[in-house]
Amino acid sequence: MSEPPIPPNSPPAAGFRRVSTWWRALSIFLLLILLVAWAASTSMVAQLQAQIQHLQTRLVEVPQVTQVAVLLDDKQLPAMLVTYSAQNRILLVQRLNEVREGREDSMQLWSIAGDAAPRSLGVIESKYKTLQIPVAEGSLEGVTSLAISVENKGGVPERVGPRLPWLFKGWLVQKSI
Repeated sequence: MSEPPIPPNSPPAAGFRRVSTWWRALSIFLLLILLVAWAASTSMVAQLQAQIQHLQTRLVEVPQVTQVAVLLDDKQLPAMLVTYSAQNRILLVQRLNEVREGREDSMQLWSIAGDAAPRSLGVIESKYKTLQIPVAEGSLEGVTSLAISVENKGGVPERVGPRLPWLFKGWLVQKSI
């Protein structure tokens, strides 16, 4: 036996309630909002993770200063700031005053380790406020101070040694990490 068809205008059967179109539209709209919010939050999490990865990579690339020296002039005023990055093996020399070498002179940077003869670290040839000098690994071991002398244009060989007195001199300090 089959059940007779339900006429279109008849009241709903007991236990079955008809949902209005307005409530259906609202529920579909809210479902769409939830899907968009989920997609946006997933995208934001992915972007945040990418930014964190990028910053961690940059942090590894940034030179970490391990040693610092402030070279003082004869009046005990700061003349040069020297920082050393062991990661890149570079000395960064920054001028803090306006002293410049003459046309026939060069300023030469020396490392001093106790009573040993000074060793040349390079010639300061840059006319800019900062200069990078590459340093061989281990060349600052045992060094207690840095100094700058005025030499003939292009600097002098290490075996000749610096002209004294020092133009600038300062202690090389190990920075805590």
